[in-house]
Amino acid sequence: MIVTLLKPYAPMRNSEAERLGTVPSHWRVVRLSVVSDVINGFPFDSQYFVQEGGTPLIRIRDLHSAQTEVSFSGPIIEEALVRTGEIIVGMDGDFNVARWRGPTALLNQRMCCLRPKPLAHAGFIRYAVAQPLTVIGHLSHSTTVKHLSSRQVKRIQLAVPPLPEQTAIGRFLDHADCRIQRYILAKERLIELLEEERQAIIHQAVTGRIDVRTGQPYPAYKDSGVEWLGDVPEHWEVRRLKTFSEMQSGDAITAMSIEETGEYPVFGGNGIRGYGPRHTHDGDFVLIGRQGALCGNIHIARGRFWASEHAVVAMLRRGDVFEWFSALLEVMNLNQYSIAAAQPGLSVDRVLNLWAPVPPVEEQSIIAERLGVVTGERRAAATAAKRQIDLLREYRARLIADVVTGRLDVREVAASLRGVDPLESGDTPCESDVNTTSDLGAPDPAVETAYP
Repeated sequence: MIVTLLKPYAPMRNSEAERLGTVPSHWRVVRLSVVSDVINGFPFDSQYFVQEGGTPLIRIRDLHSAQTEVSFSGPIIEEALVRTGEIIVGMDGDFNVARWRGPTALLNQRMCCLRPKPLAHAGFIRYAVAQPLTVIGHLSHSTTVKHLSSRQVKRIQLAVPPLPEQTAIGRFLDHADCRIQRYILAKERLIELLEEERQAIIHQAVTGRIDVRTGQPYPAYKDSGVEWLGDVPEHWEVRRLKTFSEMQSGDAITAMSIEETGEYPVFGGNGIRGYGPRHTHDGDFVLIGRQGALCGNIHIARGRFWASEHAVVAMLRRGDVFEWFSALLEVMNLNQYSIAAAQPGLSVDRVLNLWAPVPPVEEQSIIAERLGVVTGERRAAATAAKRQIDLLREYRARLIADVVTGRLDVREVAASLRGVDPLESGDTPCESDVNTTSDLGAPDPAVETAYP
């Protein structure tokens, strides 16, 4: 692997733009409207939205996709047509920018299309615009959804090099962005695998498939009589939850009573919602999500807290082990017992009448201890992977900002990249791997770049 040290341009000059600082002396500082047309989306009438037929309609949710969820069957607005490879910007929320990877489509309202003018390169424009949009987002203060106007987009100041350098920058950043995105995807997949492994180990231990003391199955089994459970160790009991635990719904609390900070955490159906001045419980409890798509979720609450009406509070009645009990409820996948309705929900009585495998208390302690170690190891590995993802994203943002403002000269590195289209070579395309111009190359694994 060749490691190439990126160097700054020379000479540099003051751009007289606060965000840009100094730029290469031969670059121009212009507003976006000088190098690109900004085309607004159109408020298409939803009564003409169809699932099949018609013209694909790009909405904000489709920004990073190659296809749309709906099509438009009404009259086509030619000015709102977006073609493959053109740059689109979401003007609500996080102000994301991407190239459209799908076929020719109509652009819905609250989005705009950037169509580079002659002597402007689409790849460069996309990366150059992304960084100031992030700055605008950080400077925007809103209690609801942030909004961006096309006037703000047109007034964005860019440092623009000659076209050959724009092409080189676009090519280099596509290369770097694809590699970074692949690293991130690999780390995200690792996190998923760690969680799948954790759940599998918990399931094997709690259902008696494996004796955690030996790592092997138990010597003898019996039929549990419970369809989802199958056979259980011969010396285990199979009992209804209500024989060794109690459950009750939490207490109602208004959203106005919940603050970002406070003395006692307020738990909903999916963890902590905020904080309040009072508590309903004190001790160790298992909280089960009671309503909505997340009903059946399991969370542990310790100490003093408020349990809202969206949670079921579960507690042990006798001397069983709390950590084993929480693992048992997680394995039972309580979401499957929700009552089908417009708003799915769990019936406390129905849950209490479910059958569960119950080992002797001594084994519960051993299972809980082992699962604590396993969970700790997997969560530590997942936390490390998440931190690596954060660092990769920080690196990506810094790299793009430094390259598109001329702080780093990538012309030499860009010239060494292979000119193979990743979509034709069979590689998995990244978000930035868009076949819009013939000069966009695929990442070359033989080249790494580093800061000076």
